[in-house]
Amino acid sequence: MAELNSPLTLGALELKNRVIMAPLTRSRATADRVPTPMMVEYYAQRASAGLIISEATVISEEANGYLNTPGLFTDAQVEGWKKVTQAVHEKGGLIIAQLWHVGRVSHPDLLNGETPVSASAVQQAGHVSLLRPKRPYVTPRPLEVSEIHTITEQYKQAAIRAKDAGFDGVELHAANGYLIDQFLQSKTNQREDEYGGSVENRTRFLLEATDALIEVWGADRVGVHFAPRGDDHDMGDNDPRETFGYAMEQLGKRKIAFFFTREYLAEDSISEYMKERSGGVPYIANMQLSREDAIELLAAEKADAVAFGKAYIANPDLYERLLQNAPLNELKMENMIGSQVAEGYIDYPTLAEVKVLSTIE
Repeated sequence: MAELNSPLTLGALELKNRVIMAPLTRSRATADRVPTPMMVEYYAQRASAGLIISEATVISEEANGYLNTPGLFTDAQVEGWKKVTQAVHEKGGLIIAQLWHVGRVSHPDLLNGETPVSASAVQQAGHVSLLRPKRPYVTPRPLEVSEIHTITEQYKQAAIRAKDAGFDGVELHAANGYLIDQFLQSKTNQREDEYGGSVENRTRFLLEATDALIEVWGADRVGVHFAPRGDDHDMGDNDPRETFGYAMEQLGKRKIAFFFTREYLAEDSISEYMKERSGGVPYIANMQLSREDAIELLAAEKADAVAFGKAYIANPDLYERLLQNAPLNELKMENMIGSQVAEGYIDYPTLAEVKVLSTIE
């Protein structure tokens, strides 16, 4: 029976435990999207996780939708990430890079005046995150087929840079309403060419991007991140079971290292169905899991590993705390995203530090 501290093989990755640090946007990079010394410390503090999935990392300047998120498209960014991966490895950890293109989840003010791109000209509801004053999302420009091929090549080049930076693998961000998800789901994909219409066509970009990463890393060091509920960034699909089931079937044939879903535990969850269709690809479960949820999922073999997001922000030693059923630090909402200060980022105490403080007091 698998437990939190059970080792796990994900493709070529040998994990010391089954507690995963989920990708978490914190916007602590420089204006040129270079990782900072604070980021080095932040990731090193959390190296006891079985695997760290880096915060979403853009594959080009045109791929961005947020200020100060890191990239993997310049030499300076590679050098910044090298310091992060080295620090994690020195602590005995593993870290992979999550590769990201936001598509329509952006604004001309973030793109040097250019219109955001997507599968189709379907405007997203709401306002752009973190931009002040508030601005509504604009109607995106549908990508030409040649541009899709260019972005696929950008994924490949980012994967090469991830290898140069010392990462242990890569994860393709195909979730949360970002570009690849916009092609997958029928609400945002109204194309009538080879990238739209049928589930086979809507999945084409996902599979081509995955194949590009596999060319660089091999399938056993590539993961894919999904959000089948479509509950973020105004998404939706006519038949999520068909869409994501087919996607997993095709990824299973490629024998990727793992798939990761951001999905609540609920009666209408389709992650188990995706696991059944995957042909044995390991599954990482995520989304507001409690310690008890995580233990139950592993024991019942409903998931191969469990990922935590906000809990890892507030608890650099989350793995140890989960093992001991110890209290967790309270999450500080201020400075969570977009601030360049250490408070609320690298100043959360470990359990050992809390005990020392208690002894002194």
